[in-house]
Amino acid sequence: MRILAVESSCDETAVAIVEDGRRVLTDCIASQVDLHRIYGGVVPEIASRKHIEAIYKLAEQALSDANMTRGDIDAVAVTYAPGLIGAVLVGVNFAKALALALGKPLIPVHHIRGHIAANYLAFEELKPPFLCLVVSGGHTMIVDVQDYTKMEILGTTLDDAAGECFDKVARVLGMPYPGGAALDKASQDGDDTKYALPRSKPGSNPYDMSFSGLKTAALNLIHHAEQVGEELDINSLCASFSAAVSDTLVPRLVQALQQTGHKKLAVAGGVAANSRIRADVLQAAKELGVQTFMPPLSLCGDNAAMIGAQGYYEYLAGHTADMSLNAYATKSIIGEQL
Repeated sequence: MRILAVESSCDETAVAIVEDGRRVLTDCIASQVDLHRIYGGVVPEIASRKHIEAIYKLAEQALSDANMTRGDIDAVAVTYAPGLIGAVLVGVNFAKALALALGKPLIPVHHIRGHIAANYLAFEELKPPFLCLVVSGGHTMIVDVQDYTKMEILGTTLDDAAGECFDKVARVLGMPYPGGAALDKASQDGDDTKYALPRSKPGSNPYDMSFSGLKTAALNLIHHAEQVGEELDINSLCASFSAAVSDTLVPRLVQALQQTGHKKLAVAGGVAANSRIRADVLQAAKELGVQTFMPPLSLCGDNAAMIGAQGYYEYLAGHTADMSLNAYATKSIIGEQL
């Protein structure tokens, strides 16, 4: 089954063609990073307009690159939640029009489910059940993936996402957007013990997380240094901050693995590209004797191939939509998807 998939939840316009949920025939992405860099972050209205400009040409390019025609497509999948509402609407409306014109099934896909499914593209042998750490720009959670479309959230951030905090601290340090990657690069030459930063333990759920206090502590440290004329060791601050984020994530992940008994662990989302988090997760999994799956960096960020992968399994589960499909800025990864 060949699925044309569309992703437009933030600042990447993407169209891919995926076969049977596992094989990427083509994955075309139009990045807006350079455009938003001058603002220090994504401007939603600009992102939406750029999606409109790019999406049709990307779809044509995807078909051409795969040496296919529109008639060769078996279904259309699209990110319908969550994301910047104007941006998501562009993709949803394009996918609806395409599905209607071709007379093909329309498959709605949750963006975070797509990030988890990126692992299916990288590792043909990976099948549920497994545990997944999702760390993207707007989401941080530990998910028990019981089946391809049946999942349970064991723990989540109660405030800011880890990726959001990386980008905010990087921006205040004057690093270029997207800040998370720049901060990670700087951290590799720093001393992760030089600055004392908090590790929070919020609420009664041992798997829940909080990053707002960590973000505030780092920002206060930066502003105080500016006010008193103190020179910061930027590399060490980045290393200390990365260590604090990892120390918040990894112990909870270890506890969840021990509780569930899963012997397979996947990591998903853009922040999964962070070198400190990747290294700490791999070390913890090795000590537990758990098999680890981390997609290549090209599949960690937003892309349409992951939407096509999850779309295949949503289709098999009977999760299709009609022309009343709407877009949502927020929506849970679990429960009824429409």
